Amino acid sequence: MTNHQSPPWSRAALLLGVSLLFTHELDAMTHAEWRVLPLTSWLDPEVGRTVFVVLHVPLFALVLGGLTSRLPDRAAKVQFWLSVFLVIHAGLHLAFARHPANEFEGVLSNTLIFGAAVFGAVHLWGVRTQR
Repeated sequence: MTNHQSPPWSRAALLLGVSLLFTHELDAMTHAEWRVLPLTSWLDPEVGRTVFVVLHVPLFALVLGGLTSRLPDRAAKVQFWLSVFLVIHAGLHLAFARHPANEFEGVLSNTLIFGAAVFGAVHLWGVRTQR
């Protein structure tokens, strides 16, 4: 294993975290998350929905491209920052928990959001132990 790579269990945690995040975005559609986000909450509901969906295409492409990069340093950086994002993302959901348009509640939504953060943190711990 080179300095660029995290242990296999750590990489598996990251992939589970990203899978939970992507699945959370499916769940976000059923809860109209664009009505909570500052960048889209002021838009007409149908426009906000469209913007929310369309912006996920390049975001997912960047995530997948970074995760599959053949450049080890780039892949390691993307993995690190993606794990950081998974943790921050959960914090943002906590910060917006009392927003009047927030519909995220229940076991499924919370497992997707906070499970992704846990797996992101596990990946970061794996990166730390590798150094």
